Amino acid sequence: MRIALMGDIMLGRGVARALKGQDGAALWGDLLPWLATADLRFANLECAITRHRRPWSRYGKRFHFRAAPDVLDVLRAGGVDVVSLANNHTLDFEARGLRDTLAHLDWAGIAHAGAGRNLGEAAAPAWLDAGGKRVAVIAVTDNEPGFAATATAAGTHYLPVDLSPAADAALAALLASPRRAGADLVIFSNHWGPNFVERPPPAFRQFARRVIDLGADLYVGHSAHLTQGVELYRGKPILYDCGDFIDDYAVDPVLRNDWSCLFLVDLDDSGQCTRLALIPVCLALARVRRATGAEAEAICRRQMRLSAELGTTLLVRDGVLCWTSSPAQGASGCAG
Repeated sequence: MRIALMGDIMLGRGVARALKGQDGAALWGDLLPWLATADLRFANLECAITRHRRPWSRYGKRFHFRAAPDVLDVLRAGGVDVVSLANNHTLDFEARGLRDTLAHLDWAGIAHAGAGRNLGEAAAPAWLDAGGKRVAVIAVTDNEPGFAATATAAGTHYLPVDLSPAADAALAALLASPRRAGADLVIFSNHWGPNFVERPPPAFRQFARRVIDLGADLYVGHSAHLTQGVELYRGKPILYDCGDFIDDYAVDPVLRNDWSCLFLVDLDDSGQCTRLALIPVCLALARVRRATGAEAEAICRRQMRLSAELGTTLLVRDGVLCWTSSPAQGASGCAG
């Protein structure tokens, strides 16, 4: 099966204004054919979907992202099947905004994980049938501890990066649960770490590897607003950060958060990765498109360098970065 993974999608503010009078498909540029090749499409939804206008007020917070329900047309146009809500913007418009978000996603038939009306809901995986597999998506975040759900309060599935024995036991239980419930494939999503960091710190690498050791088939990180390197660990992909995908964010002229990738992961029947393709993309206001020319070359060079530091060799052909489990296939396997 093939899984398409995107980083942060924020559909409020300037994106919502740009969307007025347009078809939701316009925001995806020329990437829709690539998305259509996947059996399952995942993104981190970095805004509340609500008409509620009262922002988070328990303590000071600089940014509050909110979008009206009509932005669901964008997610449906892109074929997005499941989103993570475990992030630092899900409660930007209080618990009511989160409840509205859950209701609107349910109405649109888009699965979600990582936030809920209480901790039990927030920690529960999203379940999907895709590519002939039963897939469970677990979503967590170490951002915004004030958003953490409790047994009686709505919020996110807050899980700090912790390598202690007690935390390890809790992590093991979290990952064992969907396997016992019949999951063929477990995806672990984490909105973690600070913004504008190009490389995962050593503790993050240890944590991600431990998640794979404990039973996840795919680790997908986001939060840095930059694509970080990728690692293949025990035949399983670790995407440390998938960067941004659709937003209205200011662009850092050096770090170039407007350069990103669409990640395509191919898995065999045993859950082993057979191919990992990175499609370089460029972001403009409320738009994403496939990168070309010098921009594509620069994105490829950055991803090749950062991934090589993690022990992963990426090849490039026709503007697509690729890792394949078959050395004989080489870069030619990137084009399909």
